[in-house]
Amino acid sequence: MTLALRSRSRVAAAIASAAVALLCAVSSARGANKPVPKADPDPIIVNSPTGTVEVGTIAGVPYRIDIPAAWFDNPRRALVVYFHGYSEGPYTYHADGPLNEQTQPIFDRGYAIVQSGYSTAGWALAEAYPETEQLRQYFLHKYGQPAEGKKAVKQMETIVAGGSMGGALVVAELELNPRPFAGGVEFCGSVGPTDIAFQRRFAWRAAFDFYFPGMMPPLVPSPPDFQESRALRTRVMDALKAKPDAAAALHGLMDLHTDRDVADDIVYFTYVISDMQHRAGGNPFDNRDFLYTNTNPTSTATDNALNDGVRRYAADPKAREYLLRHYTPTGRLGRPMLALHTTYDPRIPGNTLTLYAEQVAISGFSQNLIQQYVHRDGHCAFSPEETGRTFDELVQWIHTGKRPASGLLPAAVPRTGSLAANSHAP
Repeated sequence: MTLALRSRSRVAAAIASAAVALLCAVSSARGANKPVPKADPDPIIVNSPTGTVEVGTIAGVPYRIDIPAAWFDNPRRALVVYFHGYSEGPYTYHADGPLNEQTQPIFDRGYAIVQSGYSTAGWALAEAYPETEQLRQYFLHKYGQPAEGKKAVKQMETIVAGGSMGGALVVAELELNPRPFAGGVEFCGSVGPTDIAFQRRFAWRAAFDFYFPGMMPPLVPSPPDFQESRALRTRVMDALKAKPDAAAALHGLMDLHTDRDVADDIVYFTYVISDMQHRAGGNPFDNRDFLYTNTNPTSTATDNALNDGVRRYAADPKAREYLLRHYTPTGRLGRPMLALHTTYDPRIPGNTLTLYAEQVAISGFSQNLIQQYVHRDGHCAFSPEETGRTFDELVQWIHTGKRPASGLLPAAVPRTGSLAANSHAP
């Protein structure tokens, strides 16, 4: 077997093992012989005119449950399983804290919401997937079984939603564990092969080091205690202003509009690179075959200089396999999924979904994927009203079978087929 074939075989094995590992984690979380998940002692439960909030931990993992006041009396009670995005520190919940701009519109439409804080920060797909499934099981056993018993639980409409990193988890659920879900919605999600997106971020950081040597900490190995700071972003901003040609090259390479966007991303990507090296037990990144382009719209001379001068790094094979496992999608999208992105997102490009859409098409599931967008700059820069409209589009799709239109998010759709039409939710 040639080296190339062995390499492809390792990649294929890593992708297959990702599916097996995540499916085993979910099967373990909901196994028939497993005890019903229980909250750790003394969860906080707050009842108010708007509904019930429960905050606590399960096996030390923080969670939050929100149930609208009319939910228990609604024959069409339904649930949203929500995955939060990338966090650089522990994720905590407060019973008196507000829902965010992605979850509040869903709650207003009469849906109960469960969300796990995950047991680790960073790119926590390995932990978030089974821990959220455990929380879903806890919710079903505690709140989902009315007087008529378990039959109602099986009939409960459940939708999976998530933002940013949470979008990758929405895809994982709908590919590997679609059975409990009627559909999913992802907002500004990091959807598609994690390896490709993260390798690109690593390559851009290496390019920054070419233009500004010594300003940032080492790439390999990255310091495990690296933290973002306003002071560091300001230093990067000042350096970009002092070398406008280098700044312009990075704008083109990274497809970013401003020095601030470049500075924010370079510092943030440094944290992500460090996080992933720590998780993978080595360096999973490799820019030896990365071809740097678009540093100048009228000449390839700057591309040539960057490609000739940038430092090249080799990945540790075992660490690379970790990156592939968490997560490389299969494209086998088992339920309808609606994606919403901004046209300019400096953190997760709006065209991120293009590669995943190709995977879905190759696998024969294109009927289950729709992408929409709003005219906005920024990462996850949606208004609550836009988030709600997107959710309405998904619900209409689930209930009627009629696919929403791709493209610009349309004006509000009637909610005649939605849960809210049969509840006291606004």
